[in-house]
Amino acid sequence: MPVQSGSNHGWHSRAAARLVTALIVMIVSLAAIAGPQPSRAEPVIKAGVLKFGTVNWLLDVVQHNKLDQREGYRLEQLELARRDATSVALLAGEVDTIVADWFWALRERSAGEKLVFHPYSRTLGALIVKKNGPISSLADLKGRKVGVAGGPLDKSWLLLRAWSRKQKIGDVADIAQPVFAAPPLLAEQMRNGDLDAVLIYWHFAAKLEAAGFQQLFGVDEFMHGLGIKNPPPLIGFLFRKPSSPPQQLAFAGFMRSVDAASQLLLESDAEWDRIRPRMGVRSDAEFETLRQRYRAGRLQGWTPADTGSSKALFDLLLQTGGTKVVGRSVSFDPDVFKAQSSQ
Repeated sequence: MPVQSGSNHGWHSRAAARLVTALIVMIVSLAAIAGPQPSRAEPVIKAGVLKFGTVNWLLDVVQHNKLDQREGYRLEQLELARRDATSVALLAGEVDTIVADWFWALRERSAGEKLVFHPYSRTLGALIVKKNGPISSLADLKGRKVGVAGGPLDKSWLLLRAWSRKQKIGDVADIAQPVFAAPPLLAEQMRNGDLDAVLIYWHFAAKLEAAGFQQLFGVDEFMHGLGIKNPPPLIGFLFRKPSSPPQQLAFAGFMRSVDAASQLLLESDAEWDRIRPRMGVRSDAEFETLRQRYRAGRLQGWTPADTGSSKALFDLLLQTGGTKVVGRSVSFDPDVFKAQSSQ
């Protein structure tokens, strides 16, 4: 009997152990089934940017304040060395968005690429001269060395030429001595006294102002003088028109986060202090001038009037510079501005 009783006890112990094991396996399996499933990977929007471009300030604000995560996507950046490399990267699908002007987007749309444009600033370039120097009007440019960023087909240069003709002083390309070069070189030549004036992008203009030079005319004044009452933004984010609902949601979130970052830079001095190390400023005056100019160009939405002004600008530059500027067989397509409709 004792032997039999011991055998029964061992059998019951082994059965209980198997039952407990089976219950544990069942509980773990049920937990795996009923528990939270791995979340779907958040969409990524990759921006192709120039290493020292001012758009980096804006994207830094997006990422630092997690404005992308708030909108349900993740922002990544691919730094590229040259401006043309960003456009190649966009067309090749290596990035989702770049910063460029809508004229380029129109050319690509004419070739079948359904690009759309989302502006983020109205800030434009300027004609910079020596403070209290010999140049105080367009007529004073006669015989002077004028630096021009962007080359002979630069849109600001073509607008200045058209305006000078309208002012009855002749084509500035004929009466002055244009010097075409990259913006950093022109800015340095202006500082060294090798140029009498320079037509340059807004942030280089702001740095020169902080160094003691002055703005004679802004590019927006060229447009006003040529009959464009509401100068439109030229630069913004370009991307392919989203086709699927997830893409539409991601890009709508991207545009909202960019606009929120712009608003933060408009309102917060502390945010400017945070990004100051990456701005490459030489002085407090340079920092303050850049901040003022940036804030002055804050975009308050896009309106039908902006589209109308863009059409007027397109027609003007087509008349002034021909197909070399706007592209062969390229017409104005208002749908390039339809990015705003998906927000």
